[in-house]
Amino acid sequence: MQKMMTTLAVDFGGRRIKLGLMEDGAVRAQQVLPARAEVPLPMRLSAVATALRDLCQQHALRPESCAGIGLAYPSIIDTEHARILDHFGKFGDASACDLHAWARAEFGLPLAIDNDARTALICEWRHGAGRGCANVATITFGTGLGTAVVGEGRVLRGVHGQAGILGGHLTVRYGGRACVCGNVGCAEAEASTWALAQLAPERPDFAGSALAGEAEADFAAVFRLAASGDACARGLRDHALQVWSALAVSLIHAYDPERLVLGGGVMASRDIILPAIHEHVERHAHTPWGKVRVVAGELGGHAALLGCEWLVREQILRSQTK
Repeated sequence: MQKMMTTLAVDFGGRRIKLGLMEDGAVRAQQVLPARAEVPLPMRLSAVATALRDLCQQHALRPESCAGIGLAYPSIIDTEHARILDHFGKFGDASACDLHAWARAEFGLPLAIDNDARTALICEWRHGAGRGCANVATITFGTGLGTAVVGEGRVLRGVHGQAGILGGHLTVRYGGRACVCGNVGCAEAEASTWALAQLAPERPDFAGSALAGEAEADFAAVFRLAASGDACARGLRDHALQVWSALAVSLIHAYDPERLVLGGGVMASRDIILPAIHEHVERHAHTPWGKVRVVAGELGGHAALLGCEWLVREQILRSQTK
């Protein structure tokens, strides 16, 4: 009988860091840490290492017995050298971190890393909503707007690692809001969770809205209050749906996918988001060959963790067999 492979997985998000013990396509155990994305990355890596050791200890597992560490991270990644090339306003000093050295020093393990949206798409492509399809694109609605692409059965990375993942920074409003990436009018700057803190108070109806009394103005609150008739929340919701739909069409025009997978925490409101984007794509995407299927992701919050296991198999185990 073939021995099961255990992988340590880390999914860095803007608000949460998810940790997992992965065993042959399944989540054996997981833990969540607050992201604290305002602090330098080395400080959070120390907390991540401690939490991973605790997780292993709870399940009678020696970390050094694992195949490796897979890491999903919200940035442009040099996968060969495990270097983070930009920080987009989160986890400063990230580009100075030698992640290979960190993994060896903490656990004696090799490390594989890629962009978080790309990692999630890899898993949806192989095991979820994109399986059986050679051309898939995704939008991940999280703190920002993550995108990724599989084309002709290959994960699209590009010469510098940024191919397909900067969809959230495609311009949807000329002369629009300034974005953390340096562009203006990006989809992220116009309709993302991190931008809501600026977008909501700028509306003239915000002061009288129930949204002003929310402890946290996120899209869960926006969609909930919009359903109850709150005018400010409804305006923010409808604006976001227009931006996301425009982004969907731009991705289809740029990458020619047969299937568009929508994922991320905001998809808890999929009953509103999915039909709105599907209808817009049906009306506006130029696809004379047929129709793009717009579907919800199937793997939920585990997608990037499961994708981390695939990264280890692809980047580490393949190099060991050369």
